Amino acid sequence: MAEAAATRNGARRNRVVILGGGFAGINAAIELAKLSVDITIVDRKNYHLFQPLLYQVALAVLSPADIAQPIRSLMRDHPNIDVLMDEAVGFDLPERRVILKTGVELEYDYLIIATGSTHSYFGRDDWAKLAPGLKTIEDATEIRRRVLLAFELAERQMMETGTHPPLNFVIVGGGPTGVELAGAISDIAKLYMSKDFRHIDPSMAQVLILEGSPNILSAYPPDLQRKAGEQLNKLGVTFRTNAHVSDVRPGYVMVGDERIEAVVTLWAAGVQASPLGKLLGVETDRRGCVFVDSHLNPPGYPEIFICGDLAHVEENGRQIPGVAQPAMQMGRYAAKRISRLIAVSFGSDGTGKDEPFHYFDKGDMATIGRKAAVANIQWPFKGHWSGFPAWVTWLVVHIFFLIGFRNRLAVFRQWAWTYLTFSDGARLITGSQELPGWNEPEERSPVLTAKPLDIASPKT
Repeated sequence: MAEAAATRNGARRNRVVILGGGFAGINAAIELAKLSVDITIVDRKNYHLFQPLLYQVALAVLSPADIAQPIRSLMRDHPNIDVLMDEAVGFDLPERRVILKTGVELEYDYLIIATGSTHSYFGRDDWAKLAPGLKTIEDATEIRRRVLLAFELAERQMMETGTHPPLNFVIVGGGPTGVELAGAISDIAKLYMSKDFRHIDPSMAQVLILEGSPNILSAYPPDLQRKAGEQLNKLGVTFRTNAHVSDVRPGYVMVGDERIEAVVTLWAAGVQASPLGKLLGVETDRRGCVFVDSHLNPPGYPEIFICGDLAHVEENGRQIPGVAQPAMQMGRYAAKRISRLIAVSFGSDGTGKDEPFHYFDKGDMATIGRKAAVANIQWPFKGHWSGFPAWVTWLVVHIFFLIGFRNRLAVFRQWAWTYLTFSDGARLITGSQELPGWNEPEERSPVLTAKPLDIASPKT
């Protein structure tokens, strides 16, 4: 691809390599496509994922295709963009090359690294199999499998033995992801599945959030933390703060010496940056985020831009959060900065001022459940909203930022149907039919009786 780069005025066109097809990478590519440069996007997946709605896939409201779109289709109208399904595993910085997993080496004039973050289990990676996090479609479908399977196994065991383990769902971490997962589990148990089972009562399921800090949604203002807690309680979700998980085992978690039973344990407690940051050989923070200057460059490398979750950027003494909004802004900034650098290299003064990156904070929102959310609005006006108004705002904003008309239409249609009919359309269990630590009976009947009511009375 590098050798096939087109020429202009007898000179080779600049080559820009973008690692990562997330919010930062996609926004950078679309902005760069306006320039006379050759662009290569590298991602180990062939699709762009709208991560803020992953929990809706995890809890069976949306299907994966509703929140993902192939990167190639997004770039179809930009002939100067190539898409490569591969993974970066190293760099040759003096020669300006990216080393890919397949052994291919990509040359670049400018490099944008926006490979995001993954789960952090604080040194206990063995917990990952017992408490999945939520970062990918695979994570979402695994969480969906475990949550739905818990109800199915309870129904089966109730029919066979007349009893089943308590349906306790434990979520480690009380940030936006943990709160959204907790509210969604409570919603599907109490609103959407209450009439689907004959022998168990899904509405009796218990959802518990364990948060290690003094407050849930600690990045939000105190009044919205309080409102979020009130809305969680209305949904039947309980939460404990200053609760540090000391161990995760099949079927339970430990908080100090206290054992808490859990048919499903989910992880929403921490993230760590992509390992690519450390492969650059530059300074990183404890999460692996790369310290960058005001132009998003690691010190000494003005041709490399770090964007999204991988960048450690501080404003007003506070690190910019690793969410979609700053990632999109970083991607667009990097593209404009590259445009200016290219113009200068051709003897022009470039366009606009040589301004540093500045994060324009429009606010934060977290949905808690049906008609329940909190919103810290910063633009176009300032305000703290909660309840139904915040939920409607959250819904509109997320549909607006979904890439592709088809996706917006599909999501809106599914949400409207779910809201009006109290039904979910994606409650499919795929994969294994086993749950870690499930209390299966030692002896089971080989065949269910034709009259299940003789085995166990249905709920009343």
